[in-house]
Amino acid sequence: MDTRTKEATLGASHSPLTQLVVSALRERILGGAIAPGERLVEGRLSDEFGVSRMPVREALRQLAAEGLVTIEPRRGASVTSFSPDQVRELVEVRATLEGLNAKLAAKRHDPAQIAELERILEEGTRLAESEDVATTMLMNQRFHDALGNIAANSVLQDIMRSLRDRTALLFAPINRVRGKQNWEEHAAILRAVIKGDAELASLLATRHVYNAAQMEP
Repeated sequence: MDTRTKEATLGASHSPLTQLVVSALRERILGGAIAPGERLVEGRLSDEFGVSRMPVREALRQLAAEGLVTIEPRRGASVTSFSPDQVRELVEVRATLEGLNAKLAAKRHDPAQIAELERILEEGTRLAESEDVATTMLMNQRFHDALGNIAANSVLQDIMRSLRDRTALLFAPINRVRGKQNWEEHAAILRAVIKGDAELASLLATRHVYNAAQMEP
């Protein structure tokens, strides 16, 4: 690859057009419009979005890095699907780390950060029964990110961010039908954090993940 070709590829991967394709595909995948295992054909998507194949290709690569898309030799790209064993393993790890995240937050909570989390909780609760799946899921992510900011452990947050990307597809269908319950559980976690009850916050956060996955610990 010569320098000019490499620069063009890098430029495309950071272009606004690529990010628009990423956002559109992510919303469709997480919203259930494209099912797990369904193929994502570059040519068909470029025609549908009215763009060249380059931003579509780069968007698929970015979504593959997030775990939402799987790219295989000769078969191309498809929406990621998980085996039952993979689901169990992902849930076990995420539940454990979300519990640690809440535990640290209860020990280190800051009034200003708590106020921000309360604002997110209020807005998320209001949107819980909304038909706007993308906004509801964004608020869910904001809640967990804000809780992580309170926990103040950068190593844990890096791991959690990657894990949440990988499990977003797993939890999306369930979260669409249990929005109100999700936010009731968020509220309970926040109350434990505010009280400084680290063990209760950890227990509730761990249970929250298993509830969301509709699995027993």
